[in-house]
Amino acid sequence: MNADYDLLVIGAGPAGYVAGIRAAQLGLKAGVIEKDKPGGVCLNMGCIPSKALIHQAELFRSLPALEALGVKADVSGFNYEKVFSASRKAADRLSKGVDYLLKKNKVDLIPGKAVLEGPGRVRLEEGRELKGKNVLIATGSAPRELTGFAFDEERILSSGGALMLKELPASICILGGGAIGVEFAHIMNGFGVEVHLVEMLERLLPGMDEEAVDVLASSFKKRGIRTYLSTRALSWQPASAGKKSAKLSVLLEGPKGEQRLEADKLLVVTGRVPNTADIGLEKAGIATERGFIPVGEYYQTRVPGIFAAGDVLDTPMLAHAASREAEIAVEFMAGGKPPGKLDPMGIPAAVYCEPQIAGFGYSERQAREAGLKFRKAVFPYRGAGKAVAVQSVEGLVKILSDESTGELLGATVAGSEATEIIHELLLARSSELLATDLAATVHAHPTFSEAVSEAARLVEGRAIHI
Repeated sequence: MNADYDLLVIGAGPAGYVAGIRAAQLGLKAGVIEKDKPGGVCLNMGCIPSKALIHQAELFRSLPALEALGVKADVSGFNYEKVFSASRKAADRLSKGVDYLLKKNKVDLIPGKAVLEGPGRVRLEEGRELKGKNVLIATGSAPRELTGFAFDEERILSSGGALMLKELPASICILGGGAIGVEFAHIMNGFGVEVHLVEMLERLLPGMDEEAVDVLASSFKKRGIRTYLSTRALSWQPASAGKKSAKLSVLLEGPKGEQRLEADKLLVVTGRVPNTADIGLEKAGIATERGFIPVGEYYQTRVPGIFAAGDVLDTPMLAHAASREAEIAVEFMAGGKPPGKLDPMGIPAAVYCEPQIAGFGYSERQAREAGLKFRKAVFPYRGAGKAVAVQSVEGLVKILSDESTGELLGATVAGSEATEIIHELLLARSSELLATDLAATVHAHPTFSEAVSEAARLVEGRAIHI
């Protein structure tokens, strides 16, 4: 087959554009097809604009601290549309940056919607067909809709709809207490919105370490965020007849039976679904499993020459995981010998509310359920001088290590800068270092990272500042 490209990538998100650039670095001619803006959902309608909103919300929340110093702040002219504009500028700037990186590496960015026609063949919506020796499917995911709560992006919002709000509601009900839900709860509450956060399971952030989540739950309670656990939404209706902008009445069912709450907006963030429908998988001979594309050790599908990476796989739906999966696939198709599939236990999860939470590996509950014998060390932030100095004492560093070998089984950080601090612990695990190695590493004083050193010392029962 005379191919137009060595690699054709469908989707220019964190998996797709990284795949194109890595292919070019390895001497392959690559083309990346994208129906929207470079950067995908993460950069344009997810990770980046949401973190811009979080930054702005935290600036707004800092006003009482300034007032305590005698500073008088007049917020009468506050305009949320300017907050929205700042988030869009951040996303647009980075999208243009991805475009630049693709051009710099001589990767063709091909606009349009693509459908597989068979192995090595991709048809654009306009009718043009492209051929590639290899094809990488990186079409990402979309917000999951709940039955009875279809998105209209006016009253019933997806995460994308919430990011595009130019005016704050007075109140909002958020269905879903995962990472996206708690981040939006943090944002909205930071700007003074009344927040109701509803989670079906017994805890927020299911899967993350319970002690760390308790730190967040306590903070949310102090801030007035109303949390409903072990609760599901049954239905909604207008709170009163009249204009479309009227409040919503949401029927909940929880431990105390049914109850209703009213809010101006309803945000549904109960998960995401892979974008694997209507992209020609059947024509290419690829069958999905629960909507996901099954792949081998190097992210190859059952059809030779077709690979997949990112949210279309049954792996953690995280941008950093998607990028590395794509790199491994490209390195393999280029004739290299990459390490193979990512170890799920080595992929960090990060939640960017305040306090932040980040972790990897086993949580304590997971370790117990797996029957592992482990040592636990928990060092509170209040024992670190930096945390006290900057008045950020809510938090902890938690380390789980194998009882016999000392191997790090998992770690969690809750508190200021947790999403940055976690990587020291993760590097230690991937480098097969022990808690003793972390404890022996001299940490600058005062820093939040000293809490990592103290937690590592605590594994051996020799922490100093507790």
